[in-house]
Amino acid sequence: MLSATCILTLTTNVSYAIQVYKSIGTHGEVKYSQHPPQNSKNVEVIEFRSDGRQADAGQLAGKTDANQNNNAQNPEEQRVAQLEARIKDQEANANAQRCQSLRNNLTNLNVGGRIYEMDTSGKRQYLDSREIEVKRERVQQAISQYCS
Repeated sequence: MLSATCILTLTTNVSYAIQVYKSIGTHGEVKYSQHPPQNSKNVEVIEFRSDGRQADAGQLAGKTDANQNNNAQNPEEQRVAQLEARIKDQEANANAQRCQSLRNNLTNLNVGGRIYEMDTSGKRQYLDSREIEVKRERVQQAISQYCS
């Protein structure tokens, strides 16, 4: 009789479990719903007990299962990693362009001849040899600092 009461209590608690569906939207946003999402590939079912705690408490944040692959990324982490990689590539390209521009400027300064800059009114301001040498040193320092 006692074992039947325990089984009845266990089945009663299970009937009060709440299922929540976690999915990733089309724009990478995380969505939670009581109803299974339609047309979604990455769906995680989370069960909560009647007291509001997660039904599988040993799976805190999905990181404690010894058989779980800790290197696997969820879709949100994958999206962030892809964005970070894209930003890193863009910064590398911008840095390469900046270095090429600095090298071109140094080449122009080393060629010789008359070198000028445009002033605020749009007139040519020719540089003397001392100003050219100062510019050459500054460009060389920038190349040393930013270009490897």
